[in-house]
Amino acid sequence: MAGQDCLAANDWICGEYVRSRAHELTAATVQHLWITAVSVALGLLLAFPLALVARRWKPAAGPVLAFTTILYTVPSLAMYSLLLPVFGVSASVVVTGLVLYSLTILVRNILAGLESVPEDAREAARGMGYGPLRLLFTVELPLALPAVMAGLRIATVSAVSLTTVGAIVGYGGLGNLIYTGMNSLFKAQVLTASVICVVMAVAADLLLLAVQRLLTPWTRHRGRARRLRPRAWRTAGTGKAAV
Repeated sequence: MAGQDCLAANDWICGEYVRSRAHELTAATVQHLWITAVSVALGLLLAFPLALVARRWKPAAGPVLAFTTILYTVPSLAMYSLLLPVFGVSASVVVTGLVLYSLTILVRNILAGLESVPEDAREAARGMGYGPLRLLFTVELPLALPAVMAGLRIATVSAVSLTTVGAIVGYGGLGNLIYTGMNSLFKAQVLTASVICVVMAVAADLLLLAVQRLLTPWTRHRGRARRLRPRAWRTAGTGKAAV
């Protein structure tokens, strides 16, 4: 009875809404996750060769970065409207828009990561007989991984947010519930869908951060060495060992 009362009163927080619309919330969340994951994955696949082109041919760096930046400045509503004649009313409109938006973040971070690789590491690998591809995938990319993962985290969180705008074509995941809830002033639906979006973004960021730490164990050891170094300096010259 209390649950039905919160629905009748149109409260912002209503457990009955979550219980009675669990299937609807699950379907919207799955669609939201699917669109986000596919968009970020495709964006990464497209950004990687663009970053390599920008790094290898310096005259191409300016146009590539400028093009991706211009794409990011296009309002999402305008972007989806421009893509509608090409893809029709489908999830492809939202996925393509998110892929284009992710390029400016991913290309810049991949490029920055590759350029931050010490030249000494490259020279040592070449001296050991590494070819261009082996050098890229076994030396440069692992060292560039922190910057790449940072860009991937930002792109993923942005995609979770921008997917909601896809509600204008009916493929916005949780955005569909937010949009219909706002039109009908259904408070519980708007708040619940919004909270799930926030939780999803935070969870994705934390998951990618955990993956980054797993793939780059040397960064943890480096941070530990920095914390221990001042202590070692304090014991230097005293004849005492650090405990």
